Amino acid sequence: MPPAKLEALKQELIGEIDKQQKATQQMVDMVFSFGELGFQEMETSRYLTGILQKNGFVIKPGIAGVPTAWTATWGSGKPVIAIGSDIDCIPKASQKPGVAYHDPIIEGAPGHGEGHNSGVPLNITAALALKKIMEREKLPGTLMLWPGVAEELVGAKAYFVRDGYFKNVDACIFTHVGDNLGVSWGDSGNNGLISVKFNFDGQAAHAAAAPWRGRSALDAVELMDVGWNFHREHMEITQRSHYVIADGGDQPNVVPSKATVWYYLRERTYPKITEMYADALKMAEGATLMTKTTTTHEVQGSAWPVHMNKAIAEAMYQNIQRVGLPQWSAADQVLARAAQVEMKAPKTDRRNRPIDGLATKLDSLRGPEKFSIGGGSDDIGDISWNVPTVVLSYPANIPGLPGHHWANAIAMATPIAHKGVTAGAKAEALTLLDLLVKPEIIKDAWTYFNDVQTKDTKYTPLMSATDQPAVTLNQGIMAQYRPQMRKFYYNPAKYKTYLEQLGIAYPTVRPAPKAGTLE
Repeated sequence: MPPAKLEALKQELIGEIDKQQKATQQMVDMVFSFGELGFQEMETSRYLTGILQKNGFVIKPGIAGVPTAWTATWGSGKPVIAIGSDIDCIPKASQKPGVAYHDPIIEGAPGHGEGHNSGVPLNITAALALKKIMEREKLPGTLMLWPGVAEELVGAKAYFVRDGYFKNVDACIFTHVGDNLGVSWGDSGNNGLISVKFNFDGQAAHAAAAPWRGRSALDAVELMDVGWNFHREHMEITQRSHYVIADGGDQPNVVPSKATVWYYLRERTYPKITEMYADALKMAEGATLMTKTTTTHEVQGSAWPVHMNKAIAEAMYQNIQRVGLPQWSAADQVLARAAQVEMKAPKTDRRNRPIDGLATKLDSLRGPEKFSIGGGSDDIGDISWNVPTVVLSYPANIPGLPGHHWANAIAMATPIAHKGVTAGAKAEALTLLDLLVKPEIIKDAWTYFNDVQTKDTKYTPLMSATDQPAVTLNQGIMAQYRPQMRKFYYNPAKYKTYLEQLGIAYPTVRPAPKAGTLE
């Protein structure tokens, strides 16, 4: 395609996405109002696939045995580009948007305390704008949209890979909420993980009248946890391991016959993750020997460490520079700074950039982490080791917040999120167009993937061939809260924004203390 023609199409794409701002805002606000936990994203998936189906995409529901997972495809021929983002939310993170202090919509309910309500709306905005141009210009290529189901549980993407949904994909663009517009390539410095539940079986008895007849499954759980915590002293600094006791028995006067502990085991490489897993299995077996119980285990999810593609990241960053950051209003900055004060945000981030309101300077293109002591995980890593992949970070949230927390929901149905998603959609759409009309980008992407990324490291699934997605997780929590949450679903036919529906003045911040009074 001649450069002048490509330039004209890019200008058209930007204009088309600007025209879609109202539709984008409605999608962001609607998904925010659903607030569904991993594997239970029923309303979210029904709503998003409905929009895509109305726009000519072919929906394949329930992929990889996950009821809330799907693919939505449009177009034909090569290249096949996968476009994904996560959709699940965080337990106990219910929060009124636009309010800079803790004010839940429903106390104790889940909410979008990471911002996963925004990514698929961004992808739909970008894809629909691009689709118009592809139809008119008769551009070959296939767009495949898909959701990251239960990402907080790292529960689904590895199964998508195992079941072949990325087998014929040429490139993948993933989007994730952030506080700047950016992209990186190479080893991101994060950890992979395996998520596993250990179930112990003992024997019930009257805990006072005949405790000697009991075999406590809870004792086994606690002994395993004690052993693991002593083991931490001798583990490398890059490990991250943590657990919750998912079932500790029923009541104190009955020796627990069943108990469960749920571990996340994180490390920087596949061999180290599997070594941790083997150690945990030994710990569980040792606990059974001490308590005369038995144990089984269930893999709940897994993730490889993330590795992003250099060629696609470089192409995307050129478009990021073109789009730039949104123009934040005074109200946006007031909300951001108030939330930062409320949460006692640090003065600088981990890359030593100042934290003061919303970002006004673009991130640089980041390369591989030269030294990492480990950290979080994301199952986009499994995709990244099977097809050239990048993650576009877009500025829909507030810097300096703790993450996985109600505070991270403050911005996610406000003008901050709406503007950030629009900016991200522009950067994504421009990059998608480049991938369609510049075949050398995808060629270079696969050269990097084959000759650099996977030259010495080959992908091996962390789950077994017989493991299945843990689709029953969170059923009880959603059954408890969904009836109340339905009363607060966004109604775009009646209200312009979710803020309006909730009656929230934007921004709502704590009043300043009166002169002469103590805070």
